[in-house]
Amino acid sequence: MREGHSFMYQPGVGDALDALDTPAMIVDLTLMDDNIGRLMERFRVRNVRVRPHLKTVKSPELALRLLAAGAVGGCVAKVSEAEVMAEGGIEDLLITTEIVGRPKLARLVDLLRKHSLIKVVVDSVEGARALDAAVGAANLEAKVLLDLNVGQDRCGVTPGEEALELARQIGEMEHLQLIGVQGYEGHLQHIHDPQERQRRCQQAMQTLTGTAEQLRTAGFPIQIVTTGGTGTAEFCADFDGITEVQPGSFVFMDTDYRNALGGVYSNALTVLATVISRPTPNRAIIDAGLKSLSIDSGMAEPKGWEQLAYQPKGDEHGALVWRDEADADQELPLRIGDRVEMIPSHIDTTINLHDTYYAYRDGRIEAIWPISARGKVQ
Repeated sequence: MREGHSFMYQPGVGDALDALDTPAMIVDLTLMDDNIGRLMERFRVRNVRVRPHLKTVKSPELALRLLAAGAVGGCVAKVSEAEVMAEGGIEDLLITTEIVGRPKLARLVDLLRKHSLIKVVVDSVEGARALDAAVGAANLEAKVLLDLNVGQDRCGVTPGEEALELARQIGEMEHLQLIGVQGYEGHLQHIHDPQERQRRCQQAMQTLTGTAEQLRTAGFPIQIVTTGGTGTAEFCADFDGITEVQPGSFVFMDTDYRNALGGVYSNALTVLATVISRPTPNRAIIDAGLKSLSIDSGMAEPKGWEQLAYQPKGDEHGALVWRDEADADQELPLRIGDRVEMIPSHIDTTINLHDTYYAYRDGRIEAIWPISARGKVQ
């Protein structure tokens, strides 16, 4: 407590969830541990390594739990995320987004001086040359993967001859070592029809593994073929030639992935909110709005209240109303002061709105983890 400020109670380990102020992001450890154990076992029997994408959890504490469960390292999307994870003790990192621009390259060089296991992706000669020059000026070398476009039409060099030509150019650079290929089929993650998702994933994997084999035939030592998110990783792992997968959302899940995958993994993370107003019989206002729940993948859902729907009402407020208009004249069974758990529709962007995880078991807080990589977008 700082002098001149009133006492502020901070809940601690051992306290009941009732001690939390709201909105608060809470994690059911029983469900989370089951999600992690289930996924690791599925890939252990497939003999495919798991490199979880840490842009979801944004926490070194959680990354270390994933490593203890069998992960081989982690993925991050940005250099700033890599800085946080490396400082937290995670050494084997793959930065899955192209690193372009003098400031980012300078930060990467600083990382590589201390953490030589960090790997990066490239998809252009221009990007590779700038990377080669930056690490060469520091008397370092960087391990790189070709980032292939396998249908998402985001980043990625075109598979086939263009990828081979890029590999040849990299092979002539003194400070880059080509060790693998990445091909992320993000556009397929949430296809609801599992047969369609599998069919299109197989097409993407044929492109990815076919290019990897072309590169090997041309003399390049392709050791890593990495791919796959929560919605497709198991299909990817069944494809010969895939060495590792990058799922991330499976740790917590959200409604978007649940709607695509069913009950394979449980919704282990929710945002705890409080009913603060009952202005009409058929509307309850909670203290969780756009600053607490992202809506880029649809609306959050109130856990255990399937008959209710969430509507954002601005930065700080949300409304719970009847889902079925036929019930609109009935009074909602919620009172001022009631607590409601909201299941996010998109886990990554919701987590990025919060500072802290409150992890609980049997209704009591067991761990409090800072979301150290929150806002790390550079």
